[in-house]
Amino acid sequence: MRLDFGFLLSTLMLSLKALPVTLTITIVALLVAAPLGFFMALCIMYRVRVLKQLSALYISFMRGTPIVLQILIVYSLVPSLLNALAIRMGWRINIFDLNPIVYAFLVFALNNAALLAELFRSALLSVDKCQHEAALSAGLTPVQSYIRILIPQALVSALPNIGNLVINLIKNTSLVFLMTVKDITATAKIAASYGYNYVEAYLDIFVIYVAVCALTQYLFVWLEKRLAIR
Repeated sequence: MRLDFGFLLSTLMLSLKALPVTLTITIVALLVAAPLGFFMALCIMYRVRVLKQLSALYISFMRGTPIVLQILIVYSLVPSLLNALAIRMGWRINIFDLNPIVYAFLVFALNNAALLAELFRSALLSVDKCQHEAALSAGLTPVQSYIRILIPQALVSALPNIGNLVINLIKNTSLVFLMTVKDITATAKIAASYGYNYVEAYLDIFVIYVAVCALTQYLFVWLEKRLAIR
């Protein structure tokens, strides 16, 4: 088998143009998932009635089901529910015209919120409780104690795991082609379908993801060193 290096290079350039889609999904999902995950972590830590049980159930469901299944459920179920709601409310909008990247934001945010909740909880528990009590006795409010004392220390210990989570999220975004989102994987596969150059397309996808994940790993190692110094 001979590789078509012309196609390999042209598809690589084409796939790189779809890189912003992958990065956008990753960033938006993290921005939505982080506060939701932190809230669930606090609910479990402080044993908030009802919310603790709901958070634990949600985390168990998200961690116990494949991301592919979550994607298929959200992409199949949510548009139909929104369309039924729009018809009942009399909204003059076509839900099925909505950009499918919105569903990608939703499913990856919901999935990573559960993962971050457990990550945040373990990181906060690694900080000595006496520091929180000392901050309160010094006149700080609970919110100030978390922002100034607990979260900075917990972040240092959690950063390696957050880095692994982000890398896994970047790799999992390759599944958004199931929702017809034209990311790196979808763009390369569409280009390959015309001449059946799938080997070259998969090599392009491989190179791009390795490079992006390596840069992400380097960024988190650098952040970990900077935060540890402070």
